[in-house]
Amino acid sequence: MQLLNTLYVTTPDSYLHLDNDTLRIEIERETRLRVPLHHLAAVVCFGHVMVSPILMHRLADEGKSLVLLDGRGRFKARLEGAVSGNVLLRIDQHRRLANADFCLAAAKSCIAGKLKNGRQVLLRGARETGREDDNAVLSAVADEFARALARLEHASDLDSVRGIEGDAAKRYFGVMGYILRPDARAAFTPNGRTRRPPLDRMNALLSFLYALLMNDCRSALESVGLDPQIGFLHAVRPGRAALALDLMEEFRPLLADRLALTLVNRRQIDAADFEVRTGGAVSLREAARKSVVVAYQERKQETLSHPLFETTMALGVVPFVQARFLARVVRGDADAYLPFTPR
Repeated sequence: MQLLNTLYVTTPDSYLHLDNDTLRIEIERETRLRVPLHHLAAVVCFGHVMVSPILMHRLADEGKSLVLLDGRGRFKARLEGAVSGNVLLRIDQHRRLANADFCLAAAKSCIAGKLKNGRQVLLRGARETGREDDNAVLSAVADEFARALARLEHASDLDSVRGIEGDAAKRYFGVMGYILRPDARAAFTPNGRTRRPPLDRMNALLSFLYALLMNDCRSALESVGLDPQIGFLHAVRPGRAALALDLMEEFRPLLADRLALTLVNRRQIDAADFEVRTGGAVSLREAARKSVVVAYQERKQETLSHPLFETTMALGVVPFVQARFLARVVRGDADAYLPFTPR
């Protein structure tokens, strides 16, 4: 599978044009970038970015998404062409939503993937910290994750699954600071998980990365014809891409959490890269957003071994592979959804 690029436009007042088969970005009437359309899978615009109607039509004609986010990365709108995939798959998906056993099994798989991959983040942090006390704290929570996985297997309803996930997330964010280098802890140790708005630097960084990941997971689902609004773990609500949130769970530790920790520990992001607004909301500054987007794109190019294929593939391709697996389960061609949990 070819991993096409997503073009992220973060500079305010950028103007996107179409020149024949090329997307051209103009800032203050000066051309800053040209990108052939056939290299792109999607265009994501942050904040006040202008897009020509001709380019909008061309993107829709070619099945390339145009996504509008606010300056902090929160979803605003999405423009896309005709829905892809077989309508019968979406009918099956809607029917599955009414099947409590199917929803429970799918929800367990999503959270099992999140717990397993989150546990690996903790264990890796414990190995790399080099400090005995930090190692002990992280290893203890990793052991709690192992016990949570055992409880998850016996969960009898969705509320129980969500409760197990919520308790694990509280413990996870409670010790994330121990994975950070000591001189960064005062500035970046999260105070739990806060969002809408994030109230500390680590939460602001994670929220931005989660927004990028959400767009990729939604695109993956749409590429196989699944309805991203109809989820099995997350409650269905107007305007919420519940199935994209379901698919995100197993990828949060791999594509967002580990990257956020790496950016801070390698000093690619520091405290000055954030802005604290009136009321306590924290957000990334424009230059830092660009750095994070580049790092995210590079992370997606890294290769990992897929346990089912026993072959390596780019991490950015894996959500699309997992979306195909999920479609097979929805159609009844496979018995159960297996989350991506690399060794």
